[in-house]
Amino acid sequence: MRVLNGRAVKWLLAGATAAALMSASAQAQTLKAVMHSDVKILDPIWTTAYIVRNHGYMIYDTLFAVDDKLAVKPQMVETWKVSDDKLVYTFTLRDGLKFHDGQPVTSEDCIASIRRWAARDAMGQKLMDFTKDLKAVDAATFTLTLKEPYGLVLESLGKPSSLVPFIMPKRVADTPPGTQISEFVGSGPFVFRRDLWRPGETLVYEKFKDYKPRAEPPSALSGGKNVYVDRVEWINITDPQTAANALLNGEIDLLEQPLIEMLPLLEKDKNIQVVDFNPLGSQYSFRFNVLHKPFDNPKIRQAVLYALNQKDFLLAAINDPKYYKECKALFICGTPFATDKGFEDKLNSNFARSKEILKQEGYDGTPVVLLFATDTNTGRLTPIVKSLLERGGFTVDMQAMDWQTVLSRRARKEPLNAGGWSGFMTAWVSADLLNPIVSSFVSGACDKAAIGWPCDARLEELRDAFARTTDEGKRKELAEAIQVRVSEYPTHANLGQYNVPMARRTSISGNLESPAPIFWNVRKKQ
Repeated sequence: MRVLNGRAVKWLLAGATAAALMSASAQAQTLKAVMHSDVKILDPIWTTAYIVRNHGYMIYDTLFAVDDKLAVKPQMVETWKVSDDKLVYTFTLRDGLKFHDGQPVTSEDCIASIRRWAARDAMGQKLMDFTKDLKAVDAATFTLTLKEPYGLVLESLGKPSSLVPFIMPKRVADTPPGTQISEFVGSGPFVFRRDLWRPGETLVYEKFKDYKPRAEPPSALSGGKNVYVDRVEWINITDPQTAANALLNGEIDLLEQPLIEMLPLLEKDKNIQVVDFNPLGSQYSFRFNVLHKPFDNPKIRQAVLYALNQKDFLLAAINDPKYYKECKALFICGTPFATDKGFEDKLNSNFARSKEILKQEGYDGTPVVLLFATDTNTGRLTPIVKSLLERGGFTVDMQAMDWQTVLSRRARKEPLNAGGWSGFMTAWVSADLLNPIVSSFVSGACDKAAIGWPCDARLEELRDAFARTTDEGKRKELAEAIQVRVSEYPTHANLGQYNVPMARRTSISGNLESPAPIFWNVRKKQ
């Protein structure tokens, strides 16, 4: 028998350990997905970017959530009640809620999380305008007391998309709203493995074994969040063809947003399913920064509305009419608040009218600085903005970068010659645009408004009136008045509605219809 030295034994043990780990990894169910963007920012309250919202849904939970009919349901909350005068809401948490570090979720965590979210979100800000106090009753119960009745309390706490009022530990939620958090501990169905995070390459989430799902069946973002895979990996592949090939070859399981022109290729493969899990769809938007020339002048922003049109963007991005719709309604066609009012003569590429306004307003050729995200389907539409604005009489400086750089850059308020910006392309899911309170880009709350910081007292008066009333007829009138005001004081340009289906291997099942892509209830056949 050969006697091994200590170093050889260590090598053998290390080899055996590695083999055991590889075997365990092979037995574990891992779902691999390519999302629409890489993740570099991890604070879902700091940015409205959907990839960060999606990350938030993996690791955090919410007090309320919407079902597949957009009805608000309790999620972390077990019971709630409202006083007869409609001023005091009392919420009691479910038993057994734990954070990933093993600590129980308390009412103090919820209060701190609500306050941090509300400081940055348009709907949260409006809720706080009507709120007198948030107070813990005990570890599991807290109250929200209003100054006057407000009809959107539960809708605010159950807001389904950016920004989502995710619940964090108090020590994390106490981070100032303008500072990104540095600890990523939630109580949601997955644990973020920060130690395995490779920016630009991979994010890893593992099943949170102490998560306690609700007993109800899952429906969109509500109900039981049952996790059936051990691990989810988000793989960053920036080239759409490479991502499609990875799906076809079985190297990944799911492709969140394939290019529309790739769909016929994917649909031909019997091992691929193409399904639209967000039937409400989305809306393209061009966002203004109102702080600096030339877009500090509302009339010059109106010139942009005359220069742009929806069809060029929809044809370039989607092309297939079954997946897009020209629609000038800020609050989504097919909903109670849909109207063209204020935009009848706009978004038709009337270049003569655009040039006429620029001449009247004394436009001096100050360049419009466009942030051009080269790695997202929406960002790639930016050259169309450039072309149409130039035909409308603008000077344009289009600066190329990746989407994560856009997210950081757009948060800056510096002048154009010091790293500032004028506008960028983005998109919103329709669930974020259903009324003037939930729609962040409609806020005119100045420094409290979303990036771009529009500042208009009339908009805020109208939004307050909308928030106060529960009369649907009055709300419809106010929504129309708000849209008209946005046509006069433009905060953004609505560039059309569209749908992008998801592509997945047939071994994957259980994806839910939802405003956000979610990974609970998803099963993978070996």
